[in-house]
Amino acid sequence: METKQLQTSLSEPLIIMDEDKNVFKVNRKVFTDMDIFEMEKKKIFDKCWFYLGHESELPKPGDFINRRVAGRPLIFTKDSDGNINVFSNACPHRGSIVCREHKGNSKTFQCFYHAWTFNNKGKLVGMPGKDAYPSDFNCDESMNLQKVPRMENYKGFYFVNFDYHAMSLEDYLGNAKEYFDLVVDQAETGLEVFGEGSQEYSMRCNWKLLSENAVDNYHTHPTHKTYFDFLNNTNIKVSEEPMHGVGRDLGNGHGVMEYASPWGRPVAKWIPAWGEEGKKELDEKMELLIARVGEERAQRIAKRNRNVIVFPNMIISDIMSLTVRTFFPVSPDYMEISIWAMAPKEEGADMKGKRLNNLVEFVGPGGFGTPDDIEALELCQEGYKNNKEVQWNDISKGMIKETPSFDDELQMRAFWKQYNEIMTKE
Repeated sequence: METKQLQTSLSEPLIIMDEDKNVFKVNRKVFTDMDIFEMEKKKIFDKCWFYLGHESELPKPGDFINRRVAGRPLIFTKDSDGNINVFSNACPHRGSIVCREHKGNSKTFQCFYHAWTFNNKGKLVGMPGKDAYPSDFNCDESMNLQKVPRMENYKGFYFVNFDYHAMSLEDYLGNAKEYFDLVVDQAETGLEVFGEGSQEYSMRCNWKLLSENAVDNYHTHPTHKTYFDFLNNTNIKVSEEPMHGVGRDLGNGHGVMEYASPWGRPVAKWIPAWGEEGKKELDEKMELLIARVGEERAQRIAKRNRNVIVFPNMIISDIMSLTVRTFFPVSPDYMEISIWAMAPKEEGADMKGKRLNNLVEFVGPGGFGTPDDIEALELCQEGYKNNKEVQWNDISKGMIKETPSFDDELQMRAFWKQYNEIMTKE
């Protein structure tokens, strides 16, 4: 088979894939080039489905959250009838932001600039100087808050799409739905976002480096050695036995690494520091889980960990702490990241506290793991200043295997093949 080079309008291939020679390379220009960044905004960030938030964040009618997605300020809200809506946070009068508070509960939103007022269904209900407008003003609803082109949810996870003609969310998620189901099935009464909202941080590197890193277990032990040393110096002893797992291409650019972990997670493994009461709680949770979903599925839910990338920028980390991350680029070498902690609603405050401690300890911006990742990815971005002389990244690990391991790079190649297809499509 001849080398397959997938070309861009920039006259250079974005990727080189040679299945005969087991080689897969990515052009480092995709991390630095401004023309490519502008193409990404049109072809990816105007077209793909993006995670917005979870139903548990809007428990009561009138609840709202001000959230930014793909560069757009949005209002994620539950109206007075209990329906969830997503509006562009821009006044139809002169364009000012309408909702300035981060979150809250309100029956109306009032623009600061000219005091136009909208109810939580988006309808214009008040405007100073109304007698200066025709009596049929806004009969076509053009002066109401505008809903995003598409909003759909899968089992309480809400997504938006700015393309009216996009495929359905369920079709887009495809095989990744299997992993949403594994997450949702952990809870008897449903999942909830808990803690004080999201944690926010940034990286001075290209956004696609975090898409890769999220499903790259090859880097874990060398990059995060300090964390494993810390665990081994506490009551949490990390097993010396090799971990086992698989990497999967889930289609549509989604990928997963699923593996058995030596450090355990709630339901899966008791940690001595949690005390005997903690052990009793976990044993009870496991029995209930088996009764609800069966032995085989319960074992998979409880005793295997998952890192999932939903193309292009949603990360589900289903390890000890269950977290969701999204990240959006501001420029080719700068992105902003948000993390939310999730847990079963029925779980007690003590166990939720253990989950939150794990998030803060490792995934959080001040933990062991994320600062390591920031350092590594920013060093990559610095190295790309040598792009003229050193042009390609290698993403070939595991191509010689019939069943790649979770620490191979199949799941990363899944991302890059979809990226290339979107970017080179006319």
